[in-house]
Amino acid sequence: MREAGAGGGGSQSDGLESLSITTIRMLALDAVQKANSGHPGMPLGMAPAAYVLWTRFLKFSPENPFWPDRDRFVLSAGHGSALLYAMLHLTGHDMPMDELRNFRQWESKTPGHPEYLPGSGIETTTGPLGQGFATGVGMAMAEAHLAAIFNREGYPLVDHFTYAIASDGDMMEGIASEAASLAGDLKLNKLVYIYDSNHITLSADTRLTFTEDAGKRFEAYGWHVQKVADANDAKAIEAALARARQEAERPSLIIIRSHIGYGSPVQDTFKAHGSPMSPEQVKDTRAFYGWPPDAQFYVPGEVRSHMLQAGHAGAVREDEWNALLDDYGKEHPELRKRWDLMMGGRLPDGWDRDIPFFAADGNGIATRKAGGRIMNAISERVPALIGGSADLDPSTNTALVGRGSFQPPRTGDESVQGAVPGPWGYEAANIAYGVREHAMGGITNGLALHGGLLPFAATFFIFSDYMRPAMRLAALMNLRVIYVFTHDSVGLGQDGPTHEPVEHLASFRAMPNMTLIRPADANETAEAWRLAMTREGPVALILSRQDLPVLDRERYAPASGLRRGGYILSDSSPELPELVIIATGSEVHPALAAYEQLAGEGVKARLVSLPSWEIFEEQGAEYRRQVLPAGPAYVSVEAGAGLGWRRYVGTDGAIVSLERFGASAPGEDVLKRLGFSKDIIYQKATEVLDKR
Repeated sequence: MREAGAGGGGSQSDGLESLSITTIRMLALDAVQKANSGHPGMPLGMAPAAYVLWTRFLKFSPENPFWPDRDRFVLSAGHGSALLYAMLHLTGHDMPMDELRNFRQWESKTPGHPEYLPGSGIETTTGPLGQGFATGVGMAMAEAHLAAIFNREGYPLVDHFTYAIASDGDMMEGIASEAASLAGDLKLNKLVYIYDSNHITLSADTRLTFTEDAGKRFEAYGWHVQKVADANDAKAIEAALARARQEAERPSLIIIRSHIGYGSPVQDTFKAHGSPMSPEQVKDTRAFYGWPPDAQFYVPGEVRSHMLQAGHAGAVREDEWNALLDDYGKEHPELRKRWDLMMGGRLPDGWDRDIPFFAADGNGIATRKAGGRIMNAISERVPALIGGSADLDPSTNTALVGRGSFQPPRTGDESVQGAVPGPWGYEAANIAYGVREHAMGGITNGLALHGGLLPFAATFFIFSDYMRPAMRLAALMNLRVIYVFTHDSVGLGQDGPTHEPVEHLASFRAMPNMTLIRPADANETAEAWRLAMTREGPVALILSRQDLPVLDRERYAPASGLRRGGYILSDSSPELPELVIIATGSEVHPALAAYEQLAGEGVKARLVSLPSWEIFEEQGAEYRRQVLPAGPAYVSVEAGAGLGWRRYVGTDGAIVSLERFGASAPGEDVLKRLGFSKDIIYQKATEVLDKR
């Protein structure tokens, strides 16, 4: 129940502080009401916590939102976006009042849930609950890693915190549990999360769904846990944040008992969560806070001056940091060069110089194994490369040799089974995620968003199912992240259909901004890595478990053709082909055998390797017509769902695909029994030719 006359800031807030907190609340409320859409409850409840954090702790410089040593703030409870926009506006970021008036409108900076807009101070896209929680963990890991690499005595170049506000819903999502468990294990003491515990979800009281003691759970994870009994007690919040910042070995969770929709007639009900109020309810809410009844988007002059002071103080700290960086460069010139390279997101000259070329080999090598050799050659020259796999390094071949295990400093633990030789500490580049694929995806986003790093995440392709929500956000933000997905088809064999991807290629091809590359052999894998390292946006490398022949590039087209997404691997005649076979990945090899048989029979045939639809579609129409001309009969071959292949083979073409789940048997047997053999491809080719 709300207390009549409690005023703007609660029992321990008064004067300018109280007026500032009320202003934050009213700006958020006005934005929701003008849009007639949004979530007013969270901003009304958590404005005091946001005020205390942003004015007394958060380190930021509005004039340079890209300052590398700024604190990071993540609104994991993204439905409370109006609170974030109000704070950005009041503290001097590029968030004009007109943007608050355009809340949830077309092409505004103030969408319904925060969308990555670093120039305006929005550090990440949030909204799907739990994602921001994991992203913040990744940001804190990046801070620890870069600090270990660059900081020297007297030069704390990297020294900032990651803060977040999370909700009851965040705490329920599995990704938050995964990420919290890992954060505790890693002792990320510069990670401070505020938990908005208002006991209400979108549809109900949490007594229906969430009665656990979350504080004890986080203590078991290894977190420092504090509780603040009243969200309006600014002094208690300030004291809790100060203690959290002093914690030396644990991430911190501050559980604040808040009241959703505080001060409104719908306080403490789920009606306050996701719907605007009626005009009468807004009037009552304004009266509760003593706010002028007709004042909309109003900021008292003294509040504006006061709130801008936090940004001004941050600008001074940035100037001091810039002077520190200049002195650091004089004292440590080589480290400064490395700093500029990494923080600029650039690759060193000759970064791909050591990528191996693979000689033709009929027995071949699995593209996962080739990929391991390739990425280690890259790692030797690219210090920004960092990442790991969900407990699958021996199978994905993604351990970076000699670069150690990312761990908190612990004496004597270097002998732990599975640790990668090399440095043991935050400076190491191999992250042991454990069996936490979803958290791995979200953390990888945080590593990329922080800046200075090029992260990768590895697992079996089938387990991308666990990562998909985080991958979708990576695509939405167009982040530079690399996914290494091995065991790419039913060809993995005896582990059976639970581990054999079928619909995955088609589903990720439907995801905007996501680039898939499924190389056919070791040399195409090398070219795939070259692309992944230089391409904007997320890239997924889809690699085989089974050995694949290494093609003779003196007989067939160079693997560099992969850089255009698809290319003519072989033509049996200089004339326009009468048949084109298109294949990806491991299926290029049975397709090649069928092509050779057809060519030997006098068919004017062409074999096209099409490892990446997305890159191929970016090529000019002329090139695409050269590779896939109009007129010939078409056959596509891929060990996955056939959805989408009609765009290339046309209505009369044949699609050799997988329209069922796989089976448990030796991989070669599974592929043959499911139709991925030379004989089946040859049969389909002759059928489409006979129809012409």
